[in-house]
Amino acid sequence: MPDTTLSPPAKTGSALDRQLAAQKMRRPADPLLSLVVPVFNEADSIDLFLSAVEPFLDGEGLRFEIVFVNDGSRDDTLAVLLERGTRDARIKVVNLSRNFGKEAALTAGIDHARGDMLIPMDIDLQDPPDLFKPFVARWREGYDIVYGVRSARDADTVAKRVSAGWFYRAFNLMSPVPIPANVGDFRLVDRRAVEVLRRLPERNRFMKGLFAWVGFNAIGVPYERPARAAGDSKFNLWRLWNFALDGVVSFSTVPLRASFYGGLAIAAIAVLYALFIVARVLVFGIDTPGYASLLIVVLLMGAIQLVSIGIIGEYLGRLFLEVKGRPIYVVEGVYEEGQARPPNG
Repeated sequence: MPDTTLSPPAKTGSALDRQLAAQKMRRPADPLLSLVVPVFNEADSIDLFLSAVEPFLDGEGLRFEIVFVNDGSRDDTLAVLLERGTRDARIKVVNLSRNFGKEAALTAGIDHARGDMLIPMDIDLQDPPDLFKPFVARWREGYDIVYGVRSARDADTVAKRVSAGWFYRAFNLMSPVPIPANVGDFRLVDRRAVEVLRRLPERNRFMKGLFAWVGFNAIGVPYERPARAAGDSKFNLWRLWNFALDGVVSFSTVPLRASFYGGLAIAAIAVLYALFIVARVLVFGIDTPGYASLLIVVLLMGAIQLVSIGIIGEYLGRLFLEVKGRPIYVVEGVYEEGQARPPNG
């Protein structure tokens, strides 16, 4: 069972208390909660998901909508979603024109959600619905962002747990905007933070970093992450690597600075070595340099140059995509109560 023990506030003091009190006064008595659920080839998981989340939401007496974002699925996901939407007016389907990736699909869902508070979550039920209650409780206390902290990840492989730990440590060392460790997209976000997110225009989106960048009062709720209810994960090691690379490059220039300072250090070593060679020749006479040492130096310098060019290329490629200004996603249609309306309707 998930551990829903509330973690202590990240900071204390009268300033935070006043902020929370002010926000608590602004909370509506009958809020609308929006669940944002990106899906890609998840036809078999939809009914399991709805049967799991709806009892929790109904039990809390909350008004809610479920915004499914179909990210170019190639199975029957869209047909199943539309059929479920005809049964339940609280289900909205945002259908993208093709597969744009999870970060773009999540952005589309955030843009089309109407709730006073919003919870992005995966359809595989690894984000447990019984956290809705502590999430909303913290929100009513005045917190703008309440995020789930994975206190146990037994369902993940050892390699995934270890690599995730390395990523969080490396990211927080390099980025001026740290992100909480073992925290995914599963969180509750207040409407005023959502409006800030909607104003962020970058095309290469790392949502964990963007949620942290907006700031506001945030607190974590620990839980044990269960195994998937159905289907298989769409993230393999290669996609996870590229996802991590996007996060680092989007929020830090440390790799560029590291290549610069590394070049300076090697140049200094080269100058000192040259001075040493000149001094040795002047003192001991002409000395024939060794082929092996020369080859090692040439290969080392070539490798460093290629790595530095690659780092620059990563940043330049993202700058190229940003300058073109293409939309983050394209909506084929928005379906409510089984009926289509224009994307901007």
